[in-house]
Parts: sequence; structure tokens; C-alpha cells
Amino acid sequence: MTIEIKVPDIGTDEVEVTEILVNIGDKIDTNQLLITVEGNKASIEIPAPCSGIIKDIKINIGDKVSTGTIIMLFDEEVLS
Repeated sequence: MTIEIKVPDIGTDEVEVTEILVNIGDKIDTNQLLITVEGNKASIEIPAPCSGIIKDIKINIGDKVSTGTIIMLFDEEVLS
């Protein structure tokens, strides 16, 4: 199942993407860092809310994002 990964509530209106720490096809664990954003002179690291495989990255370095912005699509990891 495809899961939309969104920017969580970061307590500010808009931030800039300064780092993308993963690539399409990477297997990601829950709480693994995905991106770093910067706003109000503070850096915030955004972790993965679940494990899975990155299917698509919807943002680029320099993009402005806010709470609720879709940043990635995951294929949810199915335990067998």
C-alpha cells in the first residue's frame, strides 16, 4: 500500500528544505531521518512515521514546505 509522508506540525508557517537524506528505492525504518528543513534560523529534522520503501520524493532542496505538505511516497513494508 502506498503511504503519503507529510510534513508534521513543525510549529511555524513555512520552512525551506535544506537536506534530503534518502533516495528513491531506499528501505526506511520508523524514525529514520528523511529531510532537514530550516526556518526561523533553526534546523528541524523530519523522521519517517513508519517503515517502508521510498517510491517517490515530491520535494527538492530549496523548496518551501509547511505542515501537511506531501514530501514523499512510501510503499509500506509488509511483514511476512
